[in-house]
Amino acid sequence: MIDIKTIKEDDILILNVVGDVDASSSIELDTALKAAIESKEGKILVDCANLNYISSAGLGVFMSYIQDIKANNIKLVICGLSEKVYNVFEILGLHQLLTIKSTTVDAKAYLNEV
Repeated sequence: MIDIKTIKEDDILILNVVGDVDASSSIELDTALKAAIESKEGKILVDCANLNYISSAGLGVFMSYIQDIKANNIKLVICGLSEKVYNVFEILGLHQLLTIKSTTVDAKAYLNEV
């Protein structure tokens, strides 16, 4: 079960992800991330402080948008990953392809760098 809330804060589009991202719920993550990218917002923060679990399908969602993020000159940052979830990103090397910060404060600071 997953719940994703989209919030606009200043010039940052925030996706708050709560719950577990598995094969069936990864569709909701895909829909939310696709909408965020298509909105042409230049700064997207994916807050995963309340993400308990992510499957390979969920990781595949992030992987599938890496080129779109670069092509549209979007700054995307993921923050708040638990150690368990971060380890999954690390094992697959996604921590080298995506910007990951520990806290929301660090993520916002990164997005607001000139």
